[in-house]
Amino acid sequence: MLMLLTACGAGSKETSGEAKEKNEKVVKIGISQIVEHPSLDAAREGFIAALKDAGYVEGKNLKLDYQNAQGDMNNNMSIAKNLVADKDDLILAIATPSAQAVVNATKDIPILFTAITDPVGAQLVQSLDKPGGNVTGTSDTHPEAIKNTIEAIKKFIPNAKKVGIIYNNGEPNSVVNVKNAKSALEAAGLETVETTITASSEVKQAAESMVGRADVLYIPKDNTVVAALESVIKVANDKNIPTFVGEGDSVKRGTFASYGFDYHDLGYTTGKMAVEILKGKKPSEIPVGFPENLQLYINKKAAQEEGITLTEEMLKNAKVVGE
Repeated sequence: MLMLLTACGAGSKETSGEAKEKNEKVVKIGISQIVEHPSLDAAREGFIAALKDAGYVEGKNLKLDYQNAQGDMNNNMSIAKNLVADKDDLILAIATPSAQAVVNATKDIPILFTAITDPVGAQLVQSLDKPGGNVTGTSDTHPEAIKNTIEAIKKFIPNAKKVGIIYNNGEPNSVVNVKNAKSALEAAGLETVETTITASSEVKQAAESMVGRADVLYIPKDNTVVAALESVIKVANDKNIPTFVGEGDSVKRGTFASYGFDYHDLGYTTGKMAVEILKGKKPSEIPVGFPENLQLYINKKAAQEEGITLTEEMLKNAKVVGE
């Protein structure tokens, strides 16, 4: 499917390699990403790395059209329509809003998604094992991640009673994550204090509203909040509020701890799916993938900034950053 070769005439001066290069099909892949932040960026980079390792090189036999909605839902819809109109060979959608927009825009072009919390609940696929239609991809939901992170709050900050959660209730992925977090908090005997926002510009005020109301902050995998995470970090540092998050990349940016995984690896897995599709496999034949390895991340510098005394028990088996 990827190589279109023509026979050279007897008198041709072209080598077979030159002819092969001239007639190699250029694969067009559109990428829709809801917002810029390290986890989503890492997933995109992992996707591109997998393509490169399989021989798809941008500027040679691969054309990428990367578009970012910058958190704007109108932009998100326009990007989906534009990518479909361009008749790409495949579209990658990064995060739930991007995936929903692209899936609603075409039933013909193969679609891969990544960094999705609940592919079935978001109505992207019929089931995880048998996606159906023209869509499949990878979910960033490890079944133990939220539970382990909440247990870490209880273990690492034993005097904590109230946990503040900031999220955008317009993001379906966030609603699912918060629901699971609240269940885990209740099981741990901790009270939930919620604040919802609709845009990244509201994150700083939301974080400030938690001062005096919450002993600990938990920031779920919410694209709107994570895009403005530095606002949360500043408040947490100024007021000595331990901050736990939904993924490891946010720990690297300056929050205290999380059970997470490498989004680059998740994107790489998605890229390998893309190679299968470009070689003829149907998305409906590829089950939804999940992260395999769960790791405790701790930021030493953040612990100091947030007034947390680290112990050997905390650091045992942790991936330590911020040293």
